Parts: sequence; C-alpha cells; structure tokens
Amino acid sequence: MPAFAATRVLLLVGDTLSSRKFCGFSRVVPLYSSVRFFGRANESETLTLASLGFKSEIESTRGNDKNKLKHGTSTVEVPKRREKKISPKETSAFKKKERVDIEALAPFAAKSFSELGLPPLLVERLEEEGYKVPTDVQAAAIPTILKDHDVVIQSYTGSGKTLAYLLPILSEIGPLKKNDEPRNKMDVEAVVVAPSRELGMQIVREVEKLLGPADKRLVQQLVGGANKSRQEEALKKNKPVIVVGTPGRIAEISAAGKLHTHSCRYLVLDEVDELLAFNFREDMHRILEHVGRRSGASKNIMNGSKARRTERQTIMVSATVPFSVIRAARSWGSDPLLVQAKSVVPLESVTAPDPTRLSETPSHSDSGSNLQNQAPVQSLPPSLTHYYSVTRIQHKVDMLRRCIHALDAKCVIAFMNQTRQLKDAVFKLEARGMKAAELHGDLGKLARSTILKRFRNGDVRVLLTNELSARGLDIPECDLVVNLGLPTDSVHYAHRAGRTGRLGRKGSVVTICEEPEVFVVKKMQKQLGVAIQSCEFAEGKLVVNEDKKL
Repeated sequence: MPAFAATRVLLLVGDTLSSRKFCGFSRVVPLYSSVRFFGRANESETLTLASLGFKSEIESTRGNDKNKLKHGTSTVEVPKRREKKISPKETSAFKKKERVDIEALAPFAAKSFSELGLPPLLVERLEEEGYKVPTDVQAAAIPTILKDHDVVIQSYTGSGKTLAYLLPILSEIGPLKKNDEPRNKMDVEAVVVAPSRELGMQIVREVEKLLGPADKRLVQQLVGGANKSRQEEALKKNKPVIVVGTPGRIAEISAAGKLHTHSCRYLVLDEVDELLAFNFREDMHRILEHVGRRSGASKNIMNGSKARRTERQTIMVSATVPFSVIRAARSWGSDPLLVQAKSVVPLESVTAPDPTRLSETPSHSDSGSNLQNQAPVQSLPPSLTHYYSVTRIQHKVDMLRRCIHALDAKCVIAFMNQTRQLKDAVFKLEARGMKAAELHGDLGKLARSTILKRFRNGDVRVLLTNELSARGLDIPECDLVVNLGLPTDSVHYAHRAGRTGRLGRKGSVVTICEEPEVFVVKKMQKQLGVAIQSCEFAEGKLVVNEDKKL
C-alpha cells in the first residue's frame, strides 16, 4: 500500500452492469463509457471518487423506476455522446465534395451520339455501322468517362455496355480521337481485361469494326489458349494503342517485359465481379500494380476537366455489381461513380446490404444503398418472358426439343451444369434432326471460334454450353435461352437470361427442372422480382398453367 500511495495513479474506468446483479430480469443492457485517465495532485490525499472529481452518472432508483424493474427494463441512464460541432464552412465544403456536380455529367435524354461529346470521325463510323441513337447506359456513361471520372458501369446484359466505355476511349486515343497529339509508339494507351477468351475476342471485334480495316491492327488481343510468341511478335510489329485480353496472358507477357503499360491512360475491367475470383488474384494484382502506374504519379486532375490526368482512369463494368465489387472499386479507383441507366451517383453513397432484407423481394424503386438486392433486377433485359416446365431428368433433352418447336426458336442457347452431359445432349438432338453443337472450355481456341461462327451464321440451331458462355457471349439473333441445369443463384440466372433479348429485342427464358427443384425457381423469382410462369408443351404449342402460380 505505501508503494501504491507513493506513485501516481492511472485509473481506467468503464461503467458496466454485471449480469449477476440482475440475474432475475429478462433484459440486461450493458453500458460502456469512454476510457478516462486521472492523476492525483496531492500524494497524501485520500483516494476517493470525490477526490478524483468523479460524479455519478447513474441516478438512484426512484419510485416509478421500481415498476420498470418489475418488467425487466433497465433504469440506468446512458450518458449522451458529445457530438463535435461542425462550422458552416466545414459543412459547405463537405456538401461540395459529395455532390460532384452529378446533374451536369450526363445528358440522359440524348438522341444522338454527337450530343455526348464524341468527335465527328467517330460519330461518322458509328453511323456507318448502324449505331444512331445511344442507349440509356451509353448516354450516362460516355460523358462521365470523358470528364475523367473513374466509374463502375452497371446495366443489364445487351444494353450496350461495351460501346459505353469503348467510345469515350476511342475519342481520346487512336486515329478517331479529337486531336492529333503525338504518342509514344512503344506504349499501350488502354488495357481491357476480360475473364474469358470469348468475351475478349468479342470486344476486339467491336474495336476493329469502329477502327476500320486500315487501322484494326491498333487493337491486339492477348488471350489464353493462343500462341504466346505470335502475340508478342504482333505487339512489337503493330504497336497497338489498345490491348484486350484475359488476366493470365496479360500478366504473363507483362512480366516478360514485352508489354509496356506504365503510361497507360485507361484500365477497363469487364465483368469485374468475375475478375474478383480467387484464380485471378495474382494476375489481377500485377495488372493493377503496373497498368498506368507512373513513378511519382498523382491522382489529382489538374487545370480543369480538359487536362490529362497523371494516372490511369479505371473503368469497371458488369451486369451485376455485388458489394464485393463496390469495395474493390473504392480501393482501385479514385472517387469512382456508379453509372446506371439514367443514373450517376457517387460510389461512396452505396452502403453494405442489410442482411435482414436479403430474403425480401427487391423493388425497382430501391435506392443505390440497396444495390445488393436491386442488382439482379437491373441486369435483366426488360423485354424477356420467363417460364419453367417440370419433367424427369431423363426427359429434359426431349423437353428442350419440344420447347424449341413450340416457340419456333431459330437461335437457341441451352445451359447445362456438367460438361460431360453436353456431348450426349448434342447426340440426342441431332438424332432427331436438329442441328446442335457443344461449347466448353476444354475445346481449343480454333474449335471454339469455328463453332461460334457456325452458330452466328445459322448453321447450328442449338448451342449447348456450360457456365462459360453465361457472360459476354453476344449473339443478337438468340431468341431463346433454356436452363437444362439450374443456375446456382439469381445472379447466374440473370447472366444466362441476358444472352437473349439484347438491345431491345424480345426473348424467352425457359427453365426445365424436376419437381423437387421447383422451390429453387420460386426462390429466384422472389429475388429477381419477375414472374416465372409454369408451362407445358403440348401438340407443338406452349400452354401456360394459370393455376400454378409461384
């Protein structure tokens, strides 16, 4: 005790209630207050709470409080937290930072591409390719990207997201750009990363169409499954301004020193939710660390919106944007904006989803803070009709054939969950006189390209595939999607369904399931907020069961 009295005292005081004192009550409310530090000025002074200047924050139990205790209600008053007062100057500064002048970013009612600030040469090329009126997501995204903002673009599949980011990039780099600024021919100016070879090759075709035959060498694909040496030789010979590829191949050639991207101006992550997968982690880390990362670079945009930023502009794209993408975008981008059809909001305004609402039916009127619930709905093309039909597993392929005849579908994509089932399904369909082909990751690049070409030309009526083709496969003529194997969740359903009904066309989605699987379809209907009608196929016609509503 003398030693205790001879030293200064540090007390850590926390107001708590022991549950043992109120063991007879139904509710116990723990209280925590701030940590406080005290020292005694007079070493000989008796150590008491009063000497420390402590005042009781818990009032004695009054008569009316006894009634509260009988009902198990705590009578302890919690001290109010002192809030920091913010000066008017600080308040106005905060509001100014959060707004980002969203209203001036995008003319949502644009009737032509020239209204969006694109150069005349690029607008002329668009008209030659048959593009005259921008889609909603293009009208929102193009001006926003042109004003140097990092963005996350979310819209349903087939709504024109690829052109939404390609057009502003091509208006700043390449032969169709606004000005004739010289470029370092050794450096790539835009890198587009896609999770699959099919999506990568599709993006390359879009760029080549806009550049034209004379300049199509300015875009280079770096996808896995192709000859790496030839790709490296093409990089050295053609000196492209845009590189499109899969994470593994881009990272591999970059690590070999054959791909110069440190002065790159644009990094696009297409299907960004897929690029977050564990198997892409190392490759994505290298890409994010090397693309557009100059020494001493600053993220600030200087001298107004027309000035060139000193670090890359990051553009992330997907039909569905779960909150994992929001977290990644905040880390990878600089004050990114969330761009949706007729909507541009700061990404900081999007909060984590409420776990208690995950089972509720999402609403089209939900705000950006409920993005997790709203995303599958926004990823579905608006002109789709959804059905489900029940049969036994051994009859599913025959039900598929009857479904195709009943809907008179000319271009069909059918999804199965197991790759080994595809060949058997193709054999059964061709045995009944229906041209079919299988598409999966085990096929080589040439075989896959040939099958897709035959499917686009109409030589193949039914393309049987696995989850590989659920993303990025752009076949505008596809009028029917069939799920022979159930998608794992509503997000995968949305990506599969998006293969039809593209760019305003009508389409149908039919899920062929067994009786015990109906509850899964019911769950997806609730999560997506769409009607999935029960149907049968009799005498070559589709018959909707009105009495079987999910």
